[in-house]
Amino acid sequence: MSKTPNQGEGDYISAKKFDDKEAAFAKSGKVSSAAKAAREALDGPEGADLESARAASAKGGSLKRGG
Repeated sequence: MSKTPNQGEGDYISAKKFDDKEAAFAKSGKVSSAAKAAREALDGPEGADLESARAASAKGGSLKRGG
């Protein structure tokens, strides 16, 4: 990895941090409970908002919030 702040096309330092944290989470034993919580959120009252956010992010957009 380069020691210069300019990383070019990608942010390799942040990508490595993300990958390391993702691997640690996968090994933590918390995946099943997180999946259950996500499923319950999707099936609950916030499900429509979560689906809207997912659809917007899939298109590369963002949700506009009032206020």
